[in-house]
Amino acid sequence: EPPDTPNDFSCQTQDMRIVTCTWSQGRDTYLYGRHSPKYTLSEEFSSKIIPCTVSCSKQCSCSWDIGQQTICNVTMTVENPLGRKTATDVFDVAHRIYPDAPFQLWEECTDTEITLYWRQRNEELELFCQTELIQPDGKAELHNSSDTHDHYAHITVGGLQPYTEYRARVRCGAVKHFWKWSEWSETQTIRTKEAAPSGKLDIWREITPVLGGRNVTLFWKQAPSFQANGRSISYEVTCEKVEDASQPESISFSSVYNSTQIFIANDSYRISIKAKNNVDYSPPSTLIIPTATGNNRSIYSAEEVKEEQVTGTDGGIFISWEPRHEYDNYIIDWCNFPTSQPCDLQWKRFGPNISSALINSAVFVPGVRYNFHIYGSVANRAFLLEKKTGYLRELPPLLDPLVKKVKLTSNAVTLSWDSYPTNESQSGFVRGYHVYVSPVQEDCSLKGSEKHVLPDNSVLCKYTIENPEEKRYAVKHLLSNTKYRLAVKAYTGGGETPIVNFIYIDTPSDSNMLYLLVLLVVVPSLVAAICHWKMKWVKECCCPIIPSPSKSKVLSFKEFKIGSEKVLKTSDCIPDVLAVDNKAEAQQL
Repeated sequence: EPPDTPNDFSCQTQDMRIVTCTWSQGRDTYLYGRHSPKYTLSEEFSSKIIPCTVSCSKQCSCSWDIGQQTICNVTMTVENPLGRKTATDVFDVAHRIYPDAPFQLWEECTDTEITLYWRQRNEELELFCQTELIQPDGKAELHNSSDTHDHYAHITVGGLQPYTEYRARVRCGAVKHFWKWSEWSETQTIRTKEAAPSGKLDIWREITPVLGGRNVTLFWKQAPSFQANGRSISYEVTCEKVEDASQPESISFSSVYNSTQIFIANDSYRISIKAKNNVDYSPPSTLIIPTATGNNRSIYSAEEVKEEQVTGTDGGIFISWEPRHEYDNYIIDWCNFPTSQPCDLQWKRFGPNISSALINSAVFVPGVRYNFHIYGSVANRAFLLEKKTGYLRELPPLLDPLVKKVKLTSNAVTLSWDSYPTNESQSGFVRGYHVYVSPVQEDCSLKGSEKHVLPDNSVLCKYTIENPEEKRYAVKHLLSNTKYRLAVKAYTGGGETPIVNFIYIDTPSDSNMLYLLVLLVVVPSLVAAICHWKMKWVKECCCPIIPSPSKSKVLSFKEFKIGSEKVLKTSDCIPDVLAVDNKAEAQQL
């Protein structure tokens, strides 16, 4: 194929004497050897073939010395046996300056400024340069400098952070008739000098009353506004009585520590903490520990403030409090690991116009109760305002209540689980209990209960106790002489675990039915047996063939006795009929 016309042919210079022209080869002609494309450059104003050697890799280029010539009209010809193409570039050499990259960079710096120096190869060229300063976060800033035709060019950049590492590089271009930037210089890594720490430390405390005084655990951390500004950081803690500041005590700690414990008496103390590097101290951060007697005791004691429950979300635990106008800021503290010692105490500060916050931590886990204390702070004194407790997410209780059988009758059983804890050891707030009961051999349908169906489709009776401190319950309306299974489950905001274990009871026989059975069956049977055994005696006593006159009511009319026997006189009554028995009977009588 014939060669392409080079459409990107252009020429430039770095020193106003050597001109370099560049162009792309175009598509492959598929001709090789002596038939491959041949390149020729000529200058029209001098009517000369340019004596340069063409080299091609990614681009083709050719360089030559133009001497004193300032304006050029260069034609590049490319040809092969199948065709010929040309490209032309007319230019003023002063308008095509492409400087060499700056070299030999070095710097001078203070804590907030960097002065960067470099050299230029073509000192006769008037250049202006651009410095790229890369911040520690990777953000790049460009700074321009002009009139840098000196032997050593330089630029000063201010407003920097002390003891901070920056990276810088430089490129330059012609002041007049700017054509192109040079290549970037090598990157120089620069660290500003140290300065005194800026900003204050964020400090907090935990106070524990002990015999003769108090143990105060001090904590500190670098606030967002704090800058160490130095290589070696240490901390100095100063403690002095508020009423008598003549004898302050100071303790120094290396940078690996962020807490310490000190013992103080029951007086009021002022505690200050400063950061120190090789230059100077930071401004002090101060807190005041009030006296441990009188009304001020409530300032550091949490016993007098009622605790409220809060609810967690996927993003954290939401805390709100009642704002008070007299405080400069609010502090919330909590333990990341409530069951460990040390518990990794954390705290956050909030402005006076904030009354709620979402507290989150990467170490918060479901099923752990976190306790939060809310303080108001004014004049470096902290006052406990509110207490909150809550879970990131509640889980069902880990353990079932240990149930004891208190009382058992034929139709009721009283259950008790007095030792069951409802404190922070639980994986959720215990809201109440469910009591489950059912006959072993059949489904349950007791009066006053709800139905609860197990996975095996058996039906239990369910009773709900909504008071977590009520740990006793009487199940009524049971059948006597029946085997029952029972279970007691605590439930939280996370529900309850499945029923796995039951306790079993056997209700006794009903004693009232036994008494009734004795009265209706046993007693009559006993009487009948006795009567049958003494039938003759009973018959003579109750139903004689001939009644005894002494037992007749007739004899009760008048008293007439012969010895001890009552005797009836025939004159005392007038008979209606008189009959004479036969002799044998009369003799017997």
